[in-house]
Amino acid sequence: MVTMWWPCLVLALLSGLETSGFQRSPLRLLGKRSLREGVVDGIEVYSTKISCKVTSRFAHNVVTTRAVNRADKAKEVSFDVELPKTAFITNFTLTIDGVTYPGNIKEKEVAQKQYEKAVSQGKTAGLVKASGRKLEKFTVSVNVAAGSKVTFELTYEELLKRHKGKYEMYIKVQPKQLVRHFEIDAHIFEPQGISMLDAEASFITNDLLGSALTKSFSGKKGHVSFKPSLDQQRSCPTCTDSLLNGDFTIVYDVNRESPGNVQVVNGYFVHFFAPQGLPVVPKNIVFVIDISGSMAGRKIHQTRDALLKILDDMKEDDYLNFILFSTHVTTWKDSLVQATPANLEEARMFVKNIRDEGMTNINDGLLRGVHMLKDARERHLVPERSTSILIMLTDGDANTGESRPQKIQENVRNAIGGKFPLYNLGFGNNLNYNFLETMALENNGLARRIYEDSDANLQLQGFYEEVANPLLTNVEVEYPENAILDLTKNNYPHFYDGSEIVVAGRLVDSDMNNFKADVKGHGALNDLTFTEEVTTEKIILGNGEALSTFRWLDTVTVTQTGLSVTINRKKNMVVSFGDGVKFVIVLHQVWKKHPVHQDFLGFYVVDSHRMSAQTHGLLGQFFRPFDFEVFDIRPGSDPTKPDATMVVKSHQLTVTRGSQKDYRKDTSVGTKVLCWFVHNNGEGLIDGVHTDYIVPSLF
Repeated sequence: MVTMWWPCLVLALLSGLETSGFQRSPLRLLGKRSLREGVVDGIEVYSTKISCKVTSRFAHNVVTTRAVNRADKAKEVSFDVELPKTAFITNFTLTIDGVTYPGNIKEKEVAQKQYEKAVSQGKTAGLVKASGRKLEKFTVSVNVAAGSKVTFELTYEELLKRHKGKYEMYIKVQPKQLVRHFEIDAHIFEPQGISMLDAEASFITNDLLGSALTKSFSGKKGHVSFKPSLDQQRSCPTCTDSLLNGDFTIVYDVNRESPGNVQVVNGYFVHFFAPQGLPVVPKNIVFVIDISGSMAGRKIHQTRDALLKILDDMKEDDYLNFILFSTHVTTWKDSLVQATPANLEEARMFVKNIRDEGMTNINDGLLRGVHMLKDARERHLVPERSTSILIMLTDGDANTGESRPQKIQENVRNAIGGKFPLYNLGFGNNLNYNFLETMALENNGLARRIYEDSDANLQLQGFYEEVANPLLTNVEVEYPENAILDLTKNNYPHFYDGSEIVVAGRLVDSDMNNFKADVKGHGALNDLTFTEEVTTEKIILGNGEALSTFRWLDTVTVTQTGLSVTINRKKNMVVSFGDGVKFVIVLHQVWKKHPVHQDFLGFYVVDSHRMSAQTHGLLGQFFRPFDFEVFDIRPGSDPTKPDATMVVKSHQLTVTRGSQKDYRKDTSVGTKVLCWFVHNNGEGLIDGVHTDYIVPSLF
């Protein structure tokens, strides 16, 4: 699997596919005929299916489009897919008249040259380009002979991030014509259990959506299906064009019995961390705003509107200031001030009077903001338990003062010194976004492009809401030394409400039974430590071909032909098959930190009367009643445990009275049951000897 990020992808098809067309199949030639509904310029796209499978926040998506050339000559068929910017392509194939041509995924520099060369030679190639706020666009075109069918199949994958308390799966719907079979089919599996699931479409009314949409979730599984008929796709009852043009969004969240959740599969682990209910850490925030001449008009109006709304959402424990930069740098106050009602009202008056002027001095604006935040901390002008954040908004490149991007990055990086994050908001398209993004990432922040649309002010507010409620600062995720390999990032300057920290790694010993994960951070009131005890004891189910691995922390039901297995979290596993035959494997958990006893499994047969008389094995030979007699009870070597003689299976045995635990009602302590113990490992009672029933690989 190739996992390059979208902006670094290109797909070039095999060189044998020429844009002049594929060899025409004589059996597929069609004469002139009336074109059926859904045919556009001789091409009918008769099937589009988007199949999504999400497991533990990781989405595997396959987009399959099938088309046929119903014209009487070769036609160009295009395949356009808009995908999330955070996704990456793992596979692409093109199938024409049953012959499949695989694609090759290349890194950006190599791909761009190969794409240009392929196009110049008249060969088929696909390229990924930016397309809007959340999307990258993949497009490929190919000539298809008359009567030929073509299938495009694109596979991409994405780690879903938690945003404002929900995971979002974003699908662009734009078939551009009526499609006989159109479907979005999403299956979600979350080991923690699904707490909510919803879906919405921007291009269709709720009434019409309801008739084409089904959604459900229970326990760990969720399902969403959007399957509009031809009539439901029409833009009007008599129209032949499609109304499917917009966004289809699936959102969900998971149950959180504890702040953290660790999932272990095949020697690898993923640690999800998202505590709830913590008090918000006060923040010290400086807004560094570009007011150069290029911000004139709607940009400056939208910036003022957004800042006014942000001021309404400030908390009284917060501290703030504004820095404006153009040719020169000006500040609202000399130092940070508390967000009291009086100060906020004064801040609103300042924001309302912001005007555009001059050039763009990014370097000096940012350095002034850094100095202000560090000075406030050093002079104890802000609370000790507070966090500092620097947010810059600009719409262009630096063109006065220090204008070299690399030098500005160096200056800002040295000034911040890892003390707090920098978030860069790039307004519009006329700017060096890579510069803003690199600078933000170097300083523990991120960059966001603000698009010049009517809702730009809402975009600014939306970003602020993401960072408005820090719950923890200086978060460190720790694991046992010498137990973990290939660990991803495990320290974060902030954890914000509604988000999630994700750390992945590999276990040194894939058979490790358990390990401990500690998350430490500074909260609003005190330092906090969250400990997650991880058990990797497995329940492995196999069907001869594939193995599925579960844990005793799971609650799940797996059903195959003639067999059903249900795991009830920390309790038992029920195996049912055939005509009502049922086994129960009970997890007996003893007292924690017991000096001798450990958790163990008990194997119970619930419906033994349904077993054949030929069923054997260590337990099977006792499924049917058998005759026995006990007599001559006499004192034994232990005065509390008498001996006796037992006659069973034509053998005369010496047995001793004792007790055993019955755990069917009380799985932890059990109930004492009096019984006779057979000596010599059951010799004379069981068929053969005890070693006949021991599987060496288990011990």
